[in-house]
This record gives sequence, C-alpha cells and structure tokens, in this order.
Amino acid sequence: MAGLAASGYMTPLVAMALLVAFLLLAIEVYLATYTIGSFHLSFFNLGPTEVRIILAIGNIALYVRGPWSHIAGHRFLLFDIGGVVAIFGMGIMFIYATIRHSVQLYREQRLP
Repeated sequence: MAGLAASGYMTPLVAMALLVAFLLLAIEVYLATYTIGSFHLSFFNLGPTEVRIILAIGNIALYVRGPWSHIAGHRFLLFDIGGVVAIFGMGIMFIYATIRHSVQLYREQRLP
C-alpha cells in the first residue's frame, strides 16, 4: 500500500483505508481460525488468484488509458476508484464473516 500511495496512482488516504480494511478482514480470519478452527482464504468465491487477475486487469487499464478516469463529470485516479470498491467489498465480507462466525459461536456455546 505504501508503494501505491507513493506512486501517485493512488492517493495516500485511499491506500491507508484499503490497508485498514485488509487488516480488519485478516484479523477476522485469524480469530475464526483460532476459535472455530476453520481457515478461509477466500470469500464469495473470490480468492487470491482472482484478486491477482483483477489487479493485472487494472494494471493493463492503467497502461492503456492512463491514471485518470471520469465518473459523473469528476476526475478520479483509476486506482482510487478500484481501491474504494475494494474497501466496500472487504467491508461487506468482514461484516458477513463476523456475523456468521458470531452466530456459530453462540450456537456452540454451552449454556449453564
């Protein structure tokens, strides 16, 4: 994320928010692995290989079209748009996994 922020293709604020979203999701996976005993590297059929393919497509788009994109008459960096979409996607994955694992732990809890 520091490399993207320093490159000028993504603003530092979006890179920092993307890093926070990634770390939240990673911590949820680590906690689920410890408490439930299940390690899930992918969510909603989106794993590391699919993410690498999406990043490769983004790099090709950056090379072909340049760093700027226009949405609703406003000019944004291409990787800022992708970063914001990724932040929302990881946020949804985090909320979904947290609720699912909390419900599972609640059901497995022994009541007195």
